[in-house]
Amino acid sequence: MNKFKVVFHMDKQVNVGVVLANISNLITDIGEENLKIQMVTDGDAVRVFERRACKFGPLLKDLAEKQVEFSACANAMRHLGIHKTELLDFVKVDFSGGGEITKKKEAGWSYICP
Repeated sequence: MNKFKVVFHMDKQVNVGVVLANISNLITDIGEENLKIQMVTDGDAVRVFERRACKFGPLLKDLAEKQVEFSACANAMRHLGIHKTELLDFVKVDFSGGGEITKKKEAGWSYICP
């Protein structure tokens, strides 16, 4: 069976609880072995990955261990003055959040923006 591929988009830090709950619920429903998930952040949402202020760190780490990929927009990071070394270790940096989402959608990924 092919894996379902889903990209979650989060552009507002305030939405992190909803997005992470949606990801967790999807994993429970379909099974982590049947999914490929990436959460793409841009805007102020990239702040959820900062080590110093990450109250969601344990949940993010748990989801990363379930093969959920997390990425932050380099443009947003630059605008907010955040350096890659300030992010959790498992977060990758994309040139642009919009570009990453566009590539995923073109490749047939489902798009969810709660």
